Amino acid sequence: MITRRQVLIASLAALFPKTLLARSCVAAPDIAGAGPWLNSAPLSLAKLKGKVVLVEFWTYGCYNCRNVMPHVKQWHERYAKQGLVVVGVHTPEFPHEADPERVRSFLRDNAITHPVVMDNDSVIWNRWHNRYWPAMYLLNQSGELCYQHFGEGRYAETEAMIRRLLVKQ
Repeated sequence: MITRRQVLIASLAALFPKTLLARSCVAAPDIAGAGPWLNSAPLSLAKLKGKVVLVEFWTYGCYNCRNVMPHVKQWHERYAKQGLVVVGVHTPEFPHEADPERVRSFLRDNAITHPVVMDNDSVIWNRWHNRYWPAMYLLNQSGELCYQHFGEGRYAETEAMIRRLLVKQ
């Protein structure tokens, strides 16, 4: 499990030059153990080794999550061929958000094609010690957490970190 100290270290990773970035990253918890998976077969960090992974905690009823969505979709479209995998962890805040058909419909209506795992029992949410919607975590090719951001904003900074992590270290 990820500790608060590790989260702080990963947050500071964004401030370090590229040569120090690898030393600033910490082991990330897995994304397996919930489901169903939408737009993908079940994934795990072991299956994603060698890829940069953006893990986004969201729920379709969250206004802030909806504001972040165009950026996440754009990053998926722009960087997937370069090795970025976006994984949405849909953790509902309210009971109606736990309905897989409503989530499938939302994904279809909003042309969201990246993998999304339904985390109705907050298994992944708790493993990551997450507390916010939306929350974004960036993992390097080794599966280590190197960056995080909660809420809206910091889009240019997040995209810069995606580009930085995509460069083989």
